[in-house]
Amino acid sequence: FKRRRETELKHGRLSMLATMGYITPTLVGTWPGYISPSSGLKFADIPNGLGALSKVPFAGWAQILIYCAFVEVSGIQNRPSDAPGDLGWKILTSDDPEAKTKKLSAEIANGRLAMMAIIGMFFQDGLTGSAWGDWANYTESPLRAFENELGVQEPVGFWDPLGLAADGDTATFMRRRETEIKHGRVCMLATMGYITPELTGKFPGMLSPSQGLTFDSIPNGLGAISKVPGLGWGQIVLYCAAVEAAGANSRGDGPGEFGWKVLTSADPEEKKKKLAAEIANGRLAMMAIIGMFFQDGLTGSAWGDWANYSDSPLRAVEAPDLSSELGACPPLGFWDPLDLSKFSDPVTATGQFKRR
Repeated sequence: FKRRRETELKHGRLSMLATMGYITPTLVGTWPGYISPSSGLKFADIPNGLGALSKVPFAGWAQILIYCAFVEVSGIQNRPSDAPGDLGWKILTSDDPEAKTKKLSAEIANGRLAMMAIIGMFFQDGLTGSAWGDWANYTESPLRAFENELGVQEPVGFWDPLGLAADGDTATFMRRRETEIKHGRVCMLATMGYITPELTGKFPGMLSPSQGLTFDSIPNGLGAISKVPGLGWGQIVLYCAAVEAAGANSRGDGPGEFGWKVLTSADPEEKKKKLAAEIANGRLAMMAIIGMFFQDGLTGSAWGDWANYSDSPLRAVEAPDLSSELGACPPLGFWDPLDLSKFSDPVTATGQFKRR
């Protein structure tokens, strides 16, 4: 774990410098004079971003590599403690332990943000030729066929990281939009199904008089799956089939349109706003219901109280207590979805933490 933490800190620090390297020349300008008098190359001739890779002379790259090697060697020879990332440069320190912890946690959080930021800048620069990724510069994008569709919303615009719409196939896009809307609607209902019984309570009376099963005896969340009788599941499946059949026989012109005009308006802009809101809320609900499933499955509670997850492998590590390490920041706390810190031997856990 400590080796990975060391690596995370190093990558975060490097990414913070790289991100500022993108931003600073744009805000304050470049140095005056020549970067390479022998080549007649001025600092102002070096473009900001990836374009600089082809402009810097070979001797310049050699200087950069030598400097990086010097920094690495200096770091190896100057380790005042076993703490990850401690190289003796005490700018992030304090006599108050709480203030010091706060500063070091902030460094980790800012480094994580910078790692995401610099990768985003690389992609923007590579696609648009601009360090700031002006979408108008990416004129050859096949995604322009869909950039005015519903669901293209700020701050990401048309977001297709896997390139599923790269072929510009309109029919395929419409089929996927139909699927997205359908999944979003189901997930909005499912999310409300988790929340509503907690807020308003359950129906009075019997769910299954023949089995003496009341509505109150059905738990909220995944626990209900094993409690609902077989006939109840049959009714649920029949209802879903009836909804599917009714939808197939009542289709409008647009994706997800079934003649139910609750989300409409005589004003085209207002109608577009409502339909876009439905897609956005459906996307949020898809993330929400998956999160609820994981919380429920891990903790036995629909609201995922961490105290209920007593079998977590992250609790088994006695030294160090990883949940209190730097970087375990709200709202996620100690976040290790791949179980990279799962070791039954405390000595191994300590060594791996330090190495990371």
